[in-house]
Amino acid sequence: MKRIYFDNAATTPMAPEVVDAMLPFMREHFGNPSAIHAFGRTTRAAVEKARRSVAALLNCAPGEIIFTSGGTEADNMVLNCAVRDLGIKHIISSPIEHHAVELTAEELGKHGTATIHWVRLEADGKPDQVHLEELLKATKGEGVLVSLMHANNEIGTCIDLTAIGNLCRKYGALFHSDTVQTMGHYRFDLQALPVDFITCAAHKFHGPKGIGFLYMRTGAGLKPLILGGAQERNMRAGTENIYGIVGLAKAMELAYEDLEAHHIHVQGLKDLMKSKLQEAIPEVTFNGDPSSNSLYTVLSVCFPDDGKGEMLIYNMDIEGIACSGGSACSSGSNKGSHVLAALYPERPGANIRFSFSRYNTTEEVEHVVDVLKRVFQIVPAKA
Repeated sequence: MKRIYFDNAATTPMAPEVVDAMLPFMREHFGNPSAIHAFGRTTRAAVEKARRSVAALLNCAPGEIIFTSGGTEADNMVLNCAVRDLGIKHIISSPIEHHAVELTAEELGKHGTATIHWVRLEADGKPDQVHLEELLKATKGEGVLVSLMHANNEIGTCIDLTAIGNLCRKYGALFHSDTVQTMGHYRFDLQALPVDFITCAAHKFHGPKGIGFLYMRTGAGLKPLILGGAQERNMRAGTENIYGIVGLAKAMELAYEDLEAHHIHVQGLKDLMKSKLQEAIPEVTFNGDPSSNSLYTVLSVCFPDDGKGEMLIYNMDIEGIACSGGSACSSGSNKGSHVLAALYPERPGANIRFSFSRYNTTEEVEHVVDVLKRVFQIVPAKA
């Protein structure tokens, strides 16, 4: 059976070059980076080389990059520590954020440590900037953090980081953006971009799992969330994930080598899938913003409510096709998508998120559409 992986928003396969870069730090270079002997100095040098590499690609200072276990930890660090350390009294976010932000904000609100404001959304999932400005005006001078993700992990809708960031600057608010889905897929100039914090997870761009980073603008003033050692320049205790850090830096270097070519290739796959589905199943609709202004790796599709969609994900899996009904982070839960529930509470039908990578092909797209035709009985099954 032909197996096809269209769930790259959940995680991506590691690039072979990334594995090769990591292997020496699994085999030979095992020293603790905090040790002063040669074994430790070797791994310390690898960590700092990776930090400089990441910082150079993002046009920021190496000291502004803090390696973490991934995007969830980094998001939690920003929200919790901003309230604890920076006098943040108000958090403005949206109801379709990743749970790492949404649930953290809810918890802070529940305990009365911050007041949480949910910005209204436009039909495609973008924040209503008029309402955002109203919230910023109402809370000006009271300690405000705005947390809005760069691209939604389920529907692919993107926000304008510059416009939102400038609005935050205008009213003296700090701006955090979860960039987990876009890091390694878009270029970031952090000297020019008006953001204070962004987050990353390496496994979203062909790096290893269990490693990411927080970018914290110099002078932002957060203190560590995890205590117990002086690692990460006193910002995150715990022995560093050396091979993960090396793998993250290598994955970013590879991504940036031909970022534009990858963008064109993957956007082409998304556009092909969209047009083929519209041709084969005219009743399909698309969640969020399916235009070229959205995240080019994600296409969220709503299939007709004709009774065949209930087992659609399982049927795709049986056919050897990996895709998702929403966010993979909650795939073991019985709960539906909080993103789709917030945007389309009355819309019937089955939803599938197809997400693509540079390793996917047009032949795979065509095969998946053929399978969907059979599932919806548009063409007879082959004998």
